[in-house]
Amino acid sequence: MLIAVISPVEDSLGAELLALQRAAYAIEAELIGDDRIPPLHESLEELRARPLQWLGAVDEDGRLAGAVAWEETGDEVDVNRLIVHPGALRRGIGRALVKEVLVRAGARRVVVATGRDNAPARRLYEGLGFVLAGEVEVIPGLWIANYARPA
Repeated sequence: MLIAVISPVEDSLGAELLALQRAAYAIEAELIGDDRIPPLHESLEELRARPLQWLGAVDEDGRLAGAVAWEETGDEVDVNRLIVHPGALRRGIGRALVKEVLVRAGARRVVVATGRDNAPARRLYEGLGFVLAGEVEVIPGLWIANYARPA
């Protein structure tokens, strides 16, 4: 598996990334019992307009198996989304992508949020040293768990 910088602005990659994002967030929606996850309903234009940096995990067949996107400041890196192809779950792709973001974050604090009831994602982040910072009901009935990994 190759991890490389990617961009949704690239013609064919944008559509592939959006399809992967929808498939991944459909699984999270099932896990948390709620499909109101904003990236699940994002258009290609909205995806491309977001000021995110992206890394993609490309499998041996050249297909996008996963991706991670983040925003950063001088003090903090905010992991905005982590997506893994449903057929590639439990193979360490998400872990490898987050670890690469942690390397790039250097000494900065790293934060991430996931659905409160998304147990696999919570185990992943906790296993990488993230600490629960709180749970928030972002819209009625939709809860997220916020995590932080100190600098």
